[in-house]
Amino acid sequence: MRVLILLIIIGLAIGALFGQLMQAFPGYWLVRVGDTSVQTSFWFGLILLFAGFVVLHFGLRLLSRFAHPFSRLKVWNSRTRHRNATRKTVRGLVALAEGRWKRAEKSLTHSAEDSSTPLVNYLSAALAAHYQGRFEQADTLLKRAHESTQGSESAVGLVQAQLMLDRQQHEQALATLTRLDKQLGEHPQVLKLLKQAYLAVNDWDGLRRLMPRLDKQDLISPEEKKELEQRAYVALIQQAARNPEDIERVRNLWADMPDHLRTDVNLVALYAEALIAGGQEGLAERLLRHSLKECWDSRLVLRYGLLDVDAPRQLVYAEKWLQERPNDPDLLLSLGRLALRNASWGKAQEYFEASQRQRPSGTVCAELARLFANLGEHNKSQLYYRQSVELLDRSLPALPQPSKDNA
Repeated sequence: MRVLILLIIIGLAIGALFGQLMQAFPGYWLVRVGDTSVQTSFWFGLILLFAGFVVLHFGLRLLSRFAHPFSRLKVWNSRTRHRNATRKTVRGLVALAEGRWKRAEKSLTHSAEDSSTPLVNYLSAALAAHYQGRFEQADTLLKRAHESTQGSESAVGLVQAQLMLDRQQHEQALATLTRLDKQLGEHPQVLKLLKQAYLAVNDWDGLRRLMPRLDKQDLISPEEKKELEQRAYVALIQQAARNPEDIERVRNLWADMPDHLRTDVNLVALYAEALIAGGQEGLAERLLRHSLKECWDSRLVLRYGLLDVDAPRQLVYAEKWLQERPNDPDLLLSLGRLALRNASWGKAQEYFEASQRQRPSGTVCAELARLFANLGEHNKSQLYYRQSVELLDRSLPALPQPSKDNA
Protein backbone atom coordinates (compact mmCIF):
# COMPACT_ATOMS: atom_id res chain seq x y z
CA MET A 1 0.00 0.00 0.00
CA ARG A 2 2.82 2.37 0.85
CA VAL A 3 4.53 1.60 -2.45
CA LEU A 4 1.32 2.41 -4.36
CA ILE A 5 0.94 5.76 -2.59
CA LEU A 6 4.60 6.54 -3.30
CA LEU A 7 4.14 5.76 -7.01
CA ILE A 8 1.06 7.99 -7.19
CA ILE A 9 2.96 10.85 -5.59
CA ILE A 10 5.91 10.38 -7.98
CA GLY A 11 3.46 10.31 -10.95
CA LEU A 12 1.77 13.53 -9.85
CA ALA A 13 5.15 15.18 -9.38
CA ILE A 14 6.29 14.18 -12.89
CA GLY A 15 2.95 15.39 -14.34
CA ALA A 16 3.26 18.71 -12.58
CA LEU A 17 6.83 19.03 -13.87
CA PHE A 18 5.75 18.39 -17.47
CA GLY A 19 2.88 20.90 -17.01
CA GLN A 20 5.36 23.55 -15.95
CA LEU A 21 7.61 22.71 -18.91
CA MET A 22 4.69 22.96 -21.34
CA GLN A 23 3.79 26.39 -19.98
CA ALA A 24 7.41 27.55 -20.03
CA PHE A 25 8.05 26.31 -23.61
CA PRO A 26 4.77 26.78 -25.56
CA GLY A 27 6.27 26.17 -29.04
CA TYR A 28 4.61 24.31 -31.89
CA TRP A 29 5.35 21.96 -34.80
CA LEU A 30 4.43 22.91 -38.40
CA VAL A 31 4.65 20.30 -41.11
CA ARG A 32 3.76 21.42 -44.64
CA VAL A 33 3.58 19.14 -47.69
CA GLY A 34 2.46 20.95 -50.81
CA ASP A 35 -0.76 22.80 -50.07
CA THR A 36 -1.38 20.70 -46.98
CA SER A 37 -0.03 21.76 -43.61
CA VAL A 38 -0.35 20.25 -40.15
CA GLN A 39 0.27 22.24 -36.98
CA THR A 40 0.37 20.92 -33.44
CA SER A 41 1.86 21.91 -30.11
CA PHE A 42 5.50 21.20 -29.46
CA TRP A 43 4.91 18.67 -26.67
CA PHE A 44 2.18 16.73 -28.45
CA GLY A 45 4.36 16.57 -31.57
CA LEU A 46 7.22 15.28 -29.43
CA ILE A 47 5.00 12.50 -28.07
CA LEU A 48 3.86 11.59 -31.61
CA LEU A 49 7.51 11.48 -32.76
CA PHE A 50 8.50 9.13 -29.92
CA ALA A 51 5.49 6.90 -30.60
CA GLY A 52 6.39 6.76 -34.28
CA PHE A 53 9.96 5.74 -33.41
CA VAL A 54 8.73 2.91 -31.18
CA VAL A 55 6.31 1.63 -33.87
CA LEU A 56 9.02 1.77 -36.52
CA HIS A 57 11.51 -0.11 -34.29
CA PHE A 58 9.22 -2.99 -33.50
CA GLY A 59 7.97 -3.10 -37.07
CA LEU A 60 11.49 -3.53 -38.40
CA ARG A 61 12.20 -6.30 -35.89
CA LEU A 62 9.05 -8.12 -36.96
CA LEU A 63 10.00 -7.80 -40.63
CA SER A 64 13.48 -9.15 -39.90
CA ARG A 65 11.96 -12.25 -38.36
CA PHE A 66 9.77 -12.88 -41.36
CA ALA A 67 12.74 -12.24 -43.67
CA HIS A 68 14.66 -15.33 -42.24
CA PRO A 69 11.96 -17.89 -41.37
CA PHE A 70 14.12 -20.93 -42.10
CA SER A 71 17.05 -19.81 -39.96
CA ARG A 72 14.69 -19.12 -37.09
CA LEU A 73 13.13 -22.54 -37.53
CA LYS A 74 16.58 -24.12 -37.62
CA VAL A 75 17.58 -22.42 -34.37
CA TRP A 76 14.32 -23.50 -32.74
CA ASN A 77 14.83 -27.09 -33.91
CA SER A 78 18.42 -27.11 -32.65
CA ARG A 79 17.37 -25.89 -29.23
CA THR A 80 14.66 -28.54 -29.06
CA ARG A 81 17.14 -31.28 -29.96
CA HIS A 82 19.59 -30.04 -27.32
CA ARG A 83 16.88 -30.05 -24.67
CA ASN A 84 15.86 -33.60 -25.61
CA ALA A 85 19.50 -34.70 -25.64
CA THR A 86 20.02 -33.21 -22.18
CA ARG A 87 17.01 -35.12 -20.84
CA LYS A 88 18.25 -38.39 -22.38
CA THR A 89 21.75 -37.78 -21.04
CA VAL A 90 20.43 -37.29 -17.53
CA ARG A 91 18.33 -40.47 -17.82
CA GLY A 92 21.37 -42.36 -19.07
CA LEU A 93 23.59 -41.15 -16.23
CA VAL A 94 20.91 -42.08 -13.69
CA ALA A 95 20.63 -45.54 -15.25
CA LEU A 96 24.43 -45.89 -15.12
CA ALA A 97 24.45 -45.02 -11.43
CA GLU A 98 21.68 -47.57 -10.82
CA GLY A 99 23.58 -50.32 -12.64
CA ARG A 100 21.17 -50.53 -15.58
CA TRP A 101 23.94 -50.85 -18.12
CA LYS A 102 21.93 -51.57 -21.27
CA ARG A 103 19.49 -48.71 -20.75
CA ALA A 104 22.35 -46.36 -19.86
CA GLU A 105 24.35 -47.22 -22.98
CA LYS A 106 21.33 -46.74 -25.24
CA SER A 107 20.29 -43.36 -23.80
CA LEU A 108 23.82 -41.97 -23.68
CA THR A 109 24.78 -43.13 -27.17
CA HIS A 110 21.60 -41.90 -28.90
CA SER A 111 21.86 -38.46 -27.29
CA ALA A 112 25.60 -37.99 -27.79
CA GLU A 113 25.50 -36.20 -31.16
CA ASP A 114 23.01 -33.56 -29.99
CA SER A 115 24.50 -33.23 -26.51
CA SER A 116 26.50 -30.17 -25.52
CA THR A 117 28.93 -32.56 -23.79
CA PRO A 118 29.39 -35.51 -26.16
CA LEU A 119 32.61 -36.53 -24.37
CA VAL A 120 30.66 -37.26 -21.19
CA ASN A 121 28.08 -39.25 -23.14
CA TYR A 122 30.57 -41.45 -24.95
CA LEU A 123 32.78 -42.07 -21.91
CA SER A 124 29.78 -43.01 -19.77
CA ALA A 125 28.39 -45.20 -22.54
CA ALA A 126 31.78 -46.93 -22.80
CA LEU A 127 31.61 -47.73 -19.08
CA ALA A 128 28.10 -49.16 -19.51
CA ALA A 129 29.22 -51.33 -22.43
CA HIS A 130 32.26 -52.51 -20.47
CA TYR A 131 30.16 -53.56 -17.49
CA GLN A 132 28.03 -55.63 -19.87
CA GLY A 133 31.14 -57.44 -21.09
CA ARG A 134 30.93 -55.80 -24.53
CA PHE A 135 34.58 -54.83 -24.62
CA GLU A 136 34.82 -54.15 -28.39
CA GLN A 137 31.84 -51.80 -28.23
CA ALA A 138 33.41 -50.05 -25.25
CA ASP A 139 36.62 -49.48 -27.23
CA THR A 140 34.58 -48.13 -30.17
CA LEU A 141 32.81 -45.67 -27.89
CA LEU A 142 36.15 -44.55 -26.47
CA LYS A 143 37.33 -43.78 -30.00
CA ARG A 144 34.18 -41.74 -30.61
CA ALA A 145 34.80 -39.89 -27.38
CA HIS A 146 38.30 -38.99 -28.54
CA GLU A 147 36.98 -37.79 -31.91
CA SER A 148 34.11 -35.82 -30.42
CA THR A 149 36.12 -33.32 -28.38
CA GLN A 150 39.50 -31.70 -28.87
CA GLY A 151 41.91 -32.07 -25.96
CA SER A 152 40.17 -35.18 -24.65
CA GLU A 153 43.22 -37.47 -24.86
CA SER A 154 43.85 -37.42 -21.12
CA ALA A 155 40.28 -38.14 -20.07
CA VAL A 156 39.88 -40.91 -22.63
CA GLY A 157 43.26 -42.40 -21.69
CA LEU A 158 42.38 -42.51 -18.00
CA VAL A 159 39.08 -44.29 -18.64
CA GLN A 160 40.78 -46.66 -21.07
CA ALA A 161 43.47 -47.55 -18.52
CA GLN A 162 40.85 -48.18 -15.83
CA LEU A 163 38.93 -50.51 -18.16
CA MET A 164 42.13 -52.36 -19.07
CA LEU A 165 42.89 -52.94 -15.39
CA ASP A 166 39.38 -54.29 -14.87
CA ARG A 167 39.89 -56.68 -17.82
CA GLN A 168 43.21 -57.92 -16.36
CA GLN A 169 45.09 -56.35 -19.30
CA HIS A 170 47.76 -55.13 -16.94
CA GLU A 171 50.66 -54.68 -19.38
CA GLN A 172 48.54 -52.61 -21.78
CA ALA A 173 47.21 -50.54 -18.90
CA LEU A 174 50.73 -49.90 -17.62
CA ALA A 175 51.86 -48.75 -21.09
CA THR A 176 48.91 -46.34 -21.35
CA LEU A 177 49.47 -44.98 -17.85
CA THR A 178 53.20 -44.53 -18.43
CA ARG A 179 52.41 -42.42 -21.48
CA LEU A 180 49.85 -40.38 -19.56
CA ASP A 181 52.31 -39.89 -16.69
CA LYS A 182 54.81 -38.32 -19.08
CA GLN A 183 52.11 -36.03 -20.50
CA LEU A 184 50.33 -34.99 -17.32
CA GLY A 185 53.10 -35.06 -14.71
CA GLU A 186 51.85 -35.38 -11.14
CA HIS A 187 48.22 -36.25 -12.00
CA PRO A 188 46.63 -37.85 -8.90
CA GLN A 189 44.42 -40.35 -10.73
CA VAL A 190 47.28 -41.44 -12.99
CA LEU A 191 49.46 -42.08 -9.94
CA LYS A 192 46.73 -44.11 -8.22
CA LEU A 193 46.21 -46.28 -11.30
CA LEU A 194 49.97 -46.68 -11.74
CA LYS A 195 50.13 -48.14 -8.24
CA GLN A 196 47.49 -50.73 -9.20
CA ALA A 197 49.27 -51.56 -12.45
CA TYR A 198 52.70 -51.97 -10.82
CA LEU A 199 51.22 -54.30 -8.20
CA ALA A 200 49.40 -56.31 -10.85
CA VAL A 201 52.57 -56.95 -12.92
CA ASN A 202 54.88 -57.25 -9.88
CA ASP A 203 56.97 -54.30 -11.04
CA TRP A 204 58.48 -53.70 -7.62
CA ASP A 205 61.13 -51.29 -8.82
CA GLY A 206 58.51 -49.09 -10.46
CA LEU A 207 56.38 -49.24 -7.33
CA ARG A 208 59.38 -48.37 -5.13
CA ARG A 209 60.06 -45.24 -7.20
CA LEU A 210 56.37 -44.30 -7.19
CA MET A 211 56.01 -44.30 -3.39
CA PRO A 212 57.53 -40.81 -2.75
CA ARG A 213 55.26 -39.26 -5.39
CA LEU A 214 52.16 -40.85 -3.86
CA ASP A 215 53.22 -39.73 -0.41
CA LYS A 216 53.92 -36.16 -1.57
CA GLN A 217 50.30 -35.77 -2.71
CA ASP A 218 48.79 -37.63 0.26
CA LEU A 219 47.51 -40.37 -2.04
CA ILE A 220 48.59 -43.18 0.26
CA SER A 221 48.33 -43.74 4.00
CA PRO A 222 51.53 -44.13 6.06
CA GLU A 223 50.56 -47.72 6.92
CA GLU A 224 50.01 -48.74 3.29
CA LYS A 225 53.18 -46.95 2.18
CA LYS A 226 55.25 -48.81 4.76
CA GLU A 227 53.68 -52.14 3.82
CA LEU A 228 54.19 -51.67 0.07
CA GLU A 229 57.75 -50.44 0.51
CA GLN A 230 58.53 -53.48 2.65
CA ARG A 231 57.05 -55.83 0.04
CA ALA A 232 58.89 -54.06 -2.77
CA TYR A 233 62.32 -54.21 -1.13
CA VAL A 234 61.85 -57.84 -0.07
CA ALA A 235 61.02 -58.80 -3.65
CA LEU A 236 63.84 -56.72 -5.15
CA ILE A 237 66.48 -58.08 -2.78
CA GLN A 238 65.29 -61.63 -3.41
CA GLN A 239 65.50 -61.08 -7.17
CA ALA A 240 68.96 -59.55 -7.00
CA ALA A 241 70.24 -62.22 -4.56
CA ARG A 242 69.48 -65.00 -7.05
CA ASN A 243 72.65 -63.97 -8.81
CA PRO A 244 75.48 -63.86 -6.21
CA GLU A 245 77.59 -61.82 -8.63
CA ASP A 246 75.03 -59.03 -8.51
CA ILE A 247 75.85 -58.20 -4.90
CA GLU A 248 76.39 -54.51 -5.73
CA ARG A 249 72.78 -54.31 -6.84
CA VAL A 250 71.74 -55.65 -3.43
CA ARG A 251 73.94 -53.14 -1.63
CA ASN A 252 72.54 -50.26 -3.69
CA LEU A 253 69.01 -51.32 -2.82
CA TRP A 254 69.90 -51.32 0.86
CA ALA A 255 71.48 -47.86 0.54
CA ASP A 256 68.35 -46.48 -1.18
CA MET A 257 66.02 -48.03 1.40
CA PRO A 258 64.16 -45.67 3.77
CA ASP A 259 65.71 -45.56 7.24
CA HIS A 260 62.70 -47.06 8.98
CA LEU A 261 62.96 -50.23 6.87
CA ARG A 262 66.56 -50.88 7.86
CA THR A 263 65.29 -51.97 11.27
CA ASP A 264 62.81 -54.42 9.74
CA VAL A 265 63.95 -57.87 10.91
CA ASN A 266 62.78 -59.65 7.74
CA LEU A 267 64.74 -57.25 5.53
CA VAL A 268 67.82 -57.41 7.74
CA ALA A 269 67.81 -61.22 7.66
CA LEU A 270 67.23 -61.22 3.90
CA TYR A 271 70.01 -58.71 3.28
CA ALA A 272 72.39 -60.66 5.52
CA GLU A 273 71.73 -63.88 3.58
CA ALA A 274 72.32 -62.04 0.29
CA LEU A 275 75.63 -60.67 1.59
CA ILE A 276 76.73 -64.13 2.77
CA ALA A 277 75.79 -65.64 -0.61
CA GLY A 278 77.77 -62.87 -2.30
CA GLY A 279 80.89 -63.66 -0.29
CA GLN A 280 80.68 -60.63 2.00
CA GLU A 281 80.32 -62.33 5.39
CA GLY A 282 82.29 -59.57 7.12
CA LEU A 283 79.70 -57.01 6.07
CA ALA A 284 76.93 -59.43 7.11
CA GLU A 285 78.52 -59.78 10.56
CA ARG A 286 78.61 -56.01 11.07
CA LEU A 287 75.04 -55.72 9.83
CA LEU A 288 73.73 -58.36 12.24
CA ARG A 289 75.73 -56.98 15.16
CA HIS A 290 74.47 -53.41 14.67
CA SER A 291 70.91 -54.59 14.02
CA LEU A 292 70.87 -56.58 17.25
CA LYS A 293 71.76 -53.41 19.14
CA GLU A 294 68.70 -51.68 17.65
CA CYS A 295 66.27 -54.58 17.64
CA TRP A 296 66.89 -57.87 19.44
CA ASP A 297 65.51 -60.82 17.51
CA SER A 298 66.07 -64.56 17.86
CA ARG A 299 66.45 -65.10 14.10
CA LEU A 300 69.29 -62.62 13.90
CA VAL A 301 70.97 -64.07 16.99
CA LEU A 302 70.85 -67.60 15.60
CA ARG A 303 72.17 -66.43 12.23
CA TYR A 304 75.02 -64.58 13.95
CA GLY A 305 76.05 -67.81 15.64
CA LEU A 306 76.37 -69.55 12.26
CA LEU A 307 78.77 -66.97 10.80
CA ASP A 308 82.48 -67.77 10.57
CA VAL A 309 84.20 -64.43 10.13
CA ASP A 310 86.33 -63.74 13.19
CA ALA A 311 85.22 -66.36 15.71
CA PRO A 312 87.18 -65.00 18.73
CA ARG A 313 85.85 -61.48 18.22
CA GLN A 314 82.32 -62.76 17.58
CA LEU A 315 82.44 -64.76 20.84
CA VAL A 316 83.51 -61.64 22.77
CA TYR A 317 80.60 -59.64 21.37
CA ALA A 318 78.11 -62.42 22.07
CA GLU A 319 79.34 -62.85 25.65
CA LYS A 320 78.75 -59.11 26.21
CA TRP A 321 75.16 -59.60 25.08
CA LEU A 322 74.85 -62.46 27.54
CA GLN A 323 75.47 -60.02 30.41
CA GLU A 324 72.23 -58.24 29.47
CA ARG A 325 70.30 -61.41 28.55
CA PRO A 326 71.68 -64.24 30.73
CA ASN A 327 68.68 -66.52 30.19
CA ASP A 328 68.15 -66.15 26.45
CA PRO A 329 68.09 -69.74 25.05
CA ASP A 330 68.79 -68.65 21.46
CA LEU A 331 71.76 -66.54 22.52
CA LEU A 332 73.12 -69.46 24.59
CA LEU A 333 72.77 -71.75 21.57
CA SER A 334 74.66 -69.27 19.37
CA LEU A 335 77.33 -68.90 22.07
CA GLY A 336 77.77 -72.68 22.11
CA ARG A 337 78.29 -72.72 18.35
CA LEU A 338 80.75 -69.81 18.51
CA ALA A 339 82.62 -71.65 21.29
CA LEU A 340 82.89 -74.67 18.97
CA ARG A 341 84.40 -72.43 16.28
CA ASN A 342 86.95 -71.32 18.87
CA ALA A 343 87.64 -74.97 19.85
CA SER A 344 86.43 -74.23 23.40
CA TRP A 345 84.73 -77.60 23.92
CA GLY A 346 84.00 -77.14 27.60
CA LYS A 347 82.53 -73.70 27.05
CA ALA A 348 80.39 -74.99 24.21
CA GLN A 349 79.04 -77.78 26.45
CA GLU A 350 78.19 -75.30 29.19
CA TYR A 351 76.37 -72.94 26.83
CA PHE A 352 74.42 -75.77 25.17
CA GLU A 353 73.38 -77.24 28.53
CA ALA A 354 72.35 -73.79 29.80
CA SER A 355 70.23 -73.28 26.69
CA GLN A 356 68.63 -76.70 27.17
CA ARG A 357 67.74 -75.82 30.76
CA GLN A 358 66.07 -72.59 29.70
CA ARG A 359 64.10 -74.19 26.87
CA PRO A 360 64.34 -77.85 25.88
CA SER A 361 65.07 -78.03 22.17
CA GLY A 362 65.72 -80.84 19.72
CA THR A 363 68.36 -78.69 18.02
CA VAL A 364 70.30 -78.14 21.24
CA CYS A 365 70.07 -81.84 22.09
CA ALA A 366 71.43 -82.68 18.66
CA GLU A 367 74.35 -80.27 19.19
CA LEU A 368 75.12 -81.85 22.57
CA ALA A 369 74.82 -85.38 21.15
CA ARG A 370 77.26 -84.53 18.36
CA LEU A 371 79.68 -82.84 20.78
CA PHE A 372 79.71 -85.75 23.26
CA ALA A 373 80.09 -88.26 20.43
CA ASN A 374 83.22 -86.46 19.23
CA LEU A 375 84.50 -86.21 22.80
CA GLY A 376 84.15 -89.96 23.10
CA GLU A 377 81.36 -89.86 25.69
CA HIS A 378 78.99 -92.11 23.77
CA ASN A 379 76.53 -92.77 26.59
CA LYS A 380 75.79 -89.08 26.96
CA SER A 381 75.70 -88.77 23.20
CA GLN A 382 73.07 -91.50 22.91
CA LEU A 383 71.05 -89.93 25.72
CA TYR A 384 70.88 -86.56 23.96
CA TYR A 385 70.14 -88.18 20.59
CA ARG A 386 67.10 -89.89 22.18
CA GLN A 387 66.00 -86.61 23.74
CA SER A 388 66.41 -84.89 20.38
CA VAL A 389 64.18 -87.48 18.68
CA GLU A 390 61.57 -87.25 21.45
CA LEU A 391 61.43 -83.46 21.23
CA LEU A 392 61.20 -83.66 17.46
CA ASP A 393 58.41 -86.21 17.74
CA ARG A 394 56.40 -83.80 19.90
CA SER A 395 56.52 -81.18 17.17
CA LEU A 396 55.12 -83.54 14.54
CA PRO A 397 51.38 -83.34 13.67
CA ALA A 398 49.07 -85.89 15.26
CA LEU A 399 48.57 -88.64 12.64
CA PRO A 400 47.45 -92.28 12.86
CA GLN A 401 50.33 -94.69 13.49
CA PRO A 402 50.61 -98.49 13.25
CA SER A 403 50.19 -100.55 16.44
CA LYS A 404 50.06 -104.21 17.40
CA ASP A 405 46.31 -104.22 17.04
CA ASN A 406 46.13 -102.78 13.52
CA ALA A 407 49.52 -103.89 12.19
